[in-house]
Amino acid sequence: MSKLLEIEQFSMAFPGRGNLLSDVSLHVDDGEAVALVGESGSGKSLTTRAALGLFPETSRLSGSVKVSGLDTTTASGTKLLELRRNRASMIFQDPRAGINPVRTVGDFVTETLVRWRGLSRQEAEAQAVAQLEQVGLRRAKEMMRQYPHQLSGGMLQRVMIAAALLDSPELLLCDEPTTALDVTTQAGIVTLLREQQQARGMGMLFITHDLNLAGSLCDRVYVLRKGEVVEHGGSRQVFTSPQADYTRQLIAATPSIDIDKVPAVPVQDDQSPLLRVEGLCRRYTLPGGEILNALNNASFTLAKGGSLGVVGESGSGKSTLARMIVALETPDAGELEVSGRPRAHRALKAGERKLLAKDVQIVFQDPYLSLDPRIPVGKAVADVFRLHQGQTRSAALQSARELLDRVGIGPERFESKPRALSGGQRQRVAIAKALAARPKLLVLDEATSALDVSVQAQVLELVEELRDQLGLTILFVTHDLAVVSRLCSELLVLRDGVIVEQGSTAQILGAPASEYTRTLINSRPQLLWQDQPV
Repeated sequence: MSKLLEIEQFSMAFPGRGNLLSDVSLHVDDGEAVALVGESGSGKSLTTRAALGLFPETSRLSGSVKVSGLDTTTASGTKLLELRRNRASMIFQDPRAGINPVRTVGDFVTETLVRWRGLSRQEAEAQAVAQLEQVGLRRAKEMMRQYPHQLSGGMLQRVMIAAALLDSPELLLCDEPTTALDVTTQAGIVTLLREQQQARGMGMLFITHDLNLAGSLCDRVYVLRKGEVVEHGGSRQVFTSPQADYTRQLIAATPSIDIDKVPAVPVQDDQSPLLRVEGLCRRYTLPGGEILNALNNASFTLAKGGSLGVVGESGSGKSTLARMIVALETPDAGELEVSGRPRAHRALKAGERKLLAKDVQIVFQDPYLSLDPRIPVGKAVADVFRLHQGQTRSAALQSARELLDRVGIGPERFESKPRALSGGQRQRVAIAKALAARPKLLVLDEATSALDVSVQAQVLELVEELRDQLGLTILFVTHDLAVVSRLCSELLVLRDGVIVEQGSTAQILGAPASEYTRTLINSRPQLLWQDQPV
């Protein structure tokens, strides 16, 4: 097989910052799937973008990056445009950064087919609809007329994947393409990518921090740390007999479902639950007058010091439930109480919202929703200590440093603004910002899905510590059942806005009563060699 992508002794440096990449060498052959794994800031995205000639300004380059013999470090702009249009496609981690918000989904996915492939608008739309359906998007024809802000992050990511496959690339570059997807959709996308890669003889470089995902999709693995390749080899060899200490640490930090380690359900006393939900409903009116029941007759309680996992696919109502609990959504019907205070069926007033914020904090999947891009991250966390803990300026700054350090943000980042941090680093700051309020109830809405495994393990350990020391109550919205099994004593399974199963986590994961729950459990990544003899 010929080398489709060949990177040799590639280094990238910035004035005053030294090397971000140091002598990176890797290759992807025709028809081969290769994983590039490592923590946030290890240089994975920089390496992958180099294959398209996307180099940061002022960077100094050495070595070579060749795609089908074209060296992108020296190629002309015309040659690079030809490469991007005809030979290589990239799926970015954040789909909102790669899709024009003022153009429809249809314009985005058909542009290449119309402008560079010569298809008519009707032919291009027919191909686009078929590809959108193939990546698991329902109502694909209607979706072609929608705008990006009308779709969820997971739906937009599938649109990005469909557009990349429509270009029929020889080389597909995937930068964390399944981060925003639930387990069943992820399983379908992984199967689709594997099938397309093999059927088309397409080379694929797949960036991920999920080692199980890498092992379920890729034949070979490169492990990157601080801009250097520390280990590479066949996936089975790297996973079963890792040579580098760093690789062993990543594998040890990768979560797995272990029923024996599920936390025990706290003993209920005569006190009222911290959170009580009874018959909660939320409905939306779609264009055309159609009614969508995002949440239908949900009922459950959560005791003080308890931990409840809420799982389900995208569109199941998980985030709607979380947003109603923190008063970002108003229920249409039902009862919701926090600390014995009933919630009115209206938007809260300023004083009511401030009082609620002392008890309840939320961490979103997208940290941009909770971080002001103008404020340095250290000050953002310190401001919470001043507002909710009444600390002086100097004490708040010290508390912020200590808390940021505990979630993996070192002192060198204290004065950085959010744009200077990676996605995983921004999420750690968002978690620290919520924890600084010392809430009674912490709602985590897919808060660890963008974190690499070692940082995720660190953050989960911190949340567990705070839960045990401070009596913190956790409501964890996620699609990762392994994280639920580690953190949550109780589990609630949602599907299409309806609770299909609830109870102790150990019981549900060990003997699920619902077929849907069994599907979720069986959708976790399966390593390519699991069914092969040793």
